[in-house]
Amino acid sequence: MKNLKLLLAGTVAALAFAGSAAHAERGTDGDLKILFWQAVSTLNPYLSGGTKEVYSSSMVIEPLARYDEKGELAPWLVTEIPTVENGGVSKDMMSMTWKLKPDVKWSDGTPFTADDVVFTWKYCVAPDGGCAQKAQYEGVTSVEAVDPHTVKITFSEPKYYPYSAFVGAQSPVIQKKQFENCVGAKAPGCTSANFGPIGTGPFVVKDFKPNDVITYAANPNYRDPAKPAFATVTLKGGGDAASAARAVLETGEFDYGWNMQVEPEVLATMLKAGKGELVTAFGTQVERINLNWYNPDPKLGDKRSTKEAGPHPALKDPAVRRALSMAIDRNIIDEAGYGEAGRPTCNIVPGPEAYASTANDWCLTQDVEGANKLLDEAGWKKGGDGIRAKDGVRLSFLYSTSTNSVRQATQELVKDMWSQIGVDAELRNVSASVFFGGDPASPDTFQKFYADVEMYTNNFDGTDPEKYLAEWLCDKVPSPENGWQGQNIPRYCNPEYDKLVAELSKTADIEKRIELSKKANDMLTEEGAHIPLIYRGQVSSHSVSLDGVKMNAWDSELWNAADWSRKK
Repeated sequence: MKNLKLLLAGTVAALAFAGSAAHAERGTDGDLKILFWQAVSTLNPYLSGGTKEVYSSSMVIEPLARYDEKGELAPWLVTEIPTVENGGVSKDMMSMTWKLKPDVKWSDGTPFTADDVVFTWKYCVAPDGGCAQKAQYEGVTSVEAVDPHTVKITFSEPKYYPYSAFVGAQSPVIQKKQFENCVGAKAPGCTSANFGPIGTGPFVVKDFKPNDVITYAANPNYRDPAKPAFATVTLKGGGDAASAARAVLETGEFDYGWNMQVEPEVLATMLKAGKGELVTAFGTQVERINLNWYNPDPKLGDKRSTKEAGPHPALKDPAVRRALSMAIDRNIIDEAGYGEAGRPTCNIVPGPEAYASTANDWCLTQDVEGANKLLDEAGWKKGGDGIRAKDGVRLSFLYSTSTNSVRQATQELVKDMWSQIGVDAELRNVSASVFFGGDPASPDTFQKFYADVEMYTNNFDGTDPEKYLAEWLCDKVPSPENGWQGQNIPRYCNPEYDKLVAELSKTADIEKRIELSKKANDMLTEEGAHIPLIYRGQVSSHSVSLDGVKMNAWDSELWNAADWSRKK
């Protein structure tokens, strides 16, 4: 049988991780200046699904294992990656055991133990907790502390790709002592812990001004006494992608700039200054338009975009969802906003290459004529203003995204393309710090989805898409009951899809896993949970004086910040 051993070929290649050469002394390289034009709103990734929160917290709190720049599993707070061969994964695939490194301490000097790992699971799965990363713990029935340095995870059924809970930047371990009174409905109110988590990573939080700036200092209890090289880190948030790129590439004010979502010709001009360079990696990131399957009408008040609101009056029609995708010319969007850092796609799982489906390639060719015919046959007739309507429902959509020049240009292009099939779009953009902030009180977050369609990108840790595909399960829909933290943003719900993901979780054969993953991907695209647009490379920038950066599209980009240093 092609079992776990074959499944892990090319994935668990590193059972011992070695960073770059050790620095002579901790804290000798001064201040590291990082710029996130999407400002950070919290340092607890369990309360926000935003990439900026996951990345910024990754320098402080860490998972048991993570993915390196090649997408290979690397032990982080453990001695090795559990496998069937080394006895860490049971032969029946019902459990796995992690062996913690014995010398790891929290930044407050207390021991890191199995109790912290157990607590983290309980924290995320607690009722009314609104955990944004709940899909990471799908299928886990218990997490036990066998002894202070041994953790056993038990699954509800055989789990043939068990590397989800506590693996990758989206599933770090938090300290029990700090968060034990912050479980369930109390979680959002624990401001001190959420803004300043105690961690095991190379840095500690010294000060955090939400949606503005974070100041870190070298962790005095970090497990490698020679690291990190930088004494402090200043992570500034806000502005826009172009100004962030300029601050690294042209003026040299900052050492590292995340997410250079800037027109390619603009970046090319900035690079001529010679102050910085771009780093790019293709992983699993897809720019997409989500379609709201629930009614977001403001007249519905607190019920809008919830199950109680009922289905979307226009987007419930499969013909409308399909036509919206058919009308889009992805090549134009790619050329205008991404260049070599983007590729048109019809998949929500675009990589690794083996998992990329070709079943939806119809979307790669714009078909305005076909889209118009489809809407005609579905009974959507154009009115005097050219906008289609049926039974009193107009095809006029509020189209929301975060503030960014590339995204606003994409909105304008899509609006024009949709106008060619009798669909109107009202364009709205929201500050990225708010849009991705996860504040349950804000009406403008991507989780609340108080619009008809919204556009952004996200990705998943590692190379296996199982836990990512679990985000579209029926029970992952954001709602007031879970603090709007569910990961199923489109509110898509199909019991057949749920069954498919459940089958994937029980499948060991790698070829079968690929087949099932493609089926799940195809179902999401064919049924119109979203409209995939561009397979995006992750593009960031760093100063020519910064050494040790290993661009990582499979985990946090800041995953090896402990190894960064200033070139001498």
